[in-house]
Amino acid sequence: MADLRIHFAGIQSINPFWLASAPPTNSGYQVQRAFESGWGGVVWKTLGDPILNVSSRFAAFNYNGQVMAGFNNIELITDRPLEVNLKEIYETKKKFPKHVIVASLMVEPNQEKWHEIVKRVEDVGVDGLELNFGCPHGMAERGMGAASGQVPELVEKQTYWVKEVAQTPVIVKLTPNITDITATAYAAVQGGADAISLINTINSLMGVDLNTWNTIPNVAGKGTHGGYCGPAVKPIALNMVAECARHPDISVPISGIGGISTWKDAAEFMLMGATNIQVCTAVMQHGFSIVEDMIDGMNNYLEEKGLHSVMDLIGQSVPKYTDWGDLDLNYKVVAHINNESCIHCNKCYIACEDASHQCIEMLSDENGENILKVREEDCVGCNLCSIVCPAEGAIDMVEKPSPIPLTWNERQKLIDRFLSNQKMIS
Repeated sequence: MADLRIHFAGIQSINPFWLASAPPTNSGYQVQRAFESGWGGVVWKTLGDPILNVSSRFAAFNYNGQVMAGFNNIELITDRPLEVNLKEIYETKKKFPKHVIVASLMVEPNQEKWHEIVKRVEDVGVDGLELNFGCPHGMAERGMGAASGQVPELVEKQTYWVKEVAQTPVIVKLTPNITDITATAYAAVQGGADAISLINTINSLMGVDLNTWNTIPNVAGKGTHGGYCGPAVKPIALNMVAECARHPDISVPISGIGGISTWKDAAEFMLMGATNIQVCTAVMQHGFSIVEDMIDGMNNYLEEKGLHSVMDLIGQSVPKYTDWGDLDLNYKVVAHINNESCIHCNKCYIACEDASHQCIEMLSDENGENILKVREEDCVGCNLCSIVCPAEGAIDMVEKPSPIPLTWNERQKLIDRFLSNQKMIS
């Protein structure tokens, strides 16, 4: 068995699998059941001045037979009194002292308010604090959540206020609803954050009912934008984690969030720089027990890779992630169709003919059977044919010998040097 323990910003956790601040971490009952199932830590549903939630509040995006490929919610922070939450946090931490409880916090941008809630929450024994600068709906309209998280100056200032009094590690949760997430991540670091977590949910409208013309979800015939999450947001989240992980001035640990459903998702986030991961939507669909497969899968994966600790995964793929201008322009792959495995659906031909580079030909073999063949000289290696192909093993992308590597940035330097020489000659 590999060692799944992690060290995250001074917090020790029995494994990297945490629950995100969300409906599954709304109460002591739920958190204790999660710990019994095997989760290493939780971020308690966001605490602040209790609000009133609406009904209805959830919606799902189902695609091509997959239920909850995306998920939308207009639920806000806790609707239970702070005293009740604090009592349950205290009781849960006493019962599960080796498990991590981080309190998610959200108050208005006011130094005294932040000082007050930090002191009250730390008094009940939490292991850390997560500042919710990400919620895109409801609270943002009140100047909190993403309204703060989209302004680097406010992120830095409020983080600094918290650090003035905090005795436990401070994690800043970032909103993806911004042009450059590294700007707010850097602001959090400048404010003294011990770690960052990302991403929070993405602004979204799930749909419109074509019979009633109501938005989905709706409250008495009215709707609003909500937070989008689930498997569909994973590529966006993974990119933002990677951008922060490779930024030279963002040198704090990262908690990865967004579309994580399996141990494979978790491993990808850790390879791209996350020290731990947080899960929400997958638990809302399948329950707390999914962590069992996550633990088993990660153990098996680490054993296959010959790694003794899950910490050995962290950031291993970050050096491979770069700017487009540093990619090798001379590297080449081409498609190769294995007609023995081909089911003759012609999806690759249609995709290439209509939407790519018209390099797949329909031919007949010696027996008069239809076959497909790639004209390699015209193939640009875009991968589209292999992506649309439904038959496993029918299309391979084959690497071809290439000349000396040349990037766009190197090419531009050569051009600039040539032009400079030409000027000197003339």
